[in-house]
Amino acid sequence: MTRGVTSPSLSGSSAEFSIGGNYPYANAYWYYRHTASDTQINSLRYEFDLYVPVGSENSPQAIEFECQQRLNGYVYNFAWQAEYPNNRWRVFNYTTKAWEAAGIALQRFTPNTWHHIIAEYHNDATAKKTYHDALTVDGTRYPLNIVHDATNSGNMTNEFTNAFQLDLNGQPVPYSVYVDNMKVTMN
Repeated sequence: MTRGVTSPSLSGSSAEFSIGGNYPYANAYWYYRHTASDTQINSLRYEFDLYVPVGSENSPQAIEFECQQRLNGYVYNFAWQAEYPNNRWRVFNYTTKAWEAAGIALQRFTPNTWHHIIAEYHNDATAKKTYHDALTVDGTRYPLNIVHDATNSGNMTNEFTNAFQLDLNGQPVPYSVYVDNMKVTMN
């Protein structure tokens, strides 16, 4: 990852995420650890702008992003995947360790254009549930009600992270994307 990229950028300082190598289906995962929340998240919004340069528009196996809260021994995972081979959006079920179709078609990102993505979530610490509430891509909001059980980790240290990941396809074809204006808001 390279920070402080001035072009392409919306804010004057984007980040370039790149992946390459000789191993098909390998991935690169970047995350940021925030101050831990000691309560359930009633509203979580993860948003950013994504730019896929010409030449990279068909290269990914997937582009993934997530927030994750570890709270009182349970993991609440809020993950999305733009899955290219089947042109669909998927969510991750952390308990079963499986990606599940979200019922939203992936319109591949037009190259050399900024795309705005917003993912909305919440959790219920009493019922031990994770909710994917909506995904918005370029102003089109897809309301959802995807619910997963939280996963008992046994780790009582509370933590909150957000992450971004690139996955190589089966060839593997190297590629880069740019991210700008990334922010996480919650209450």
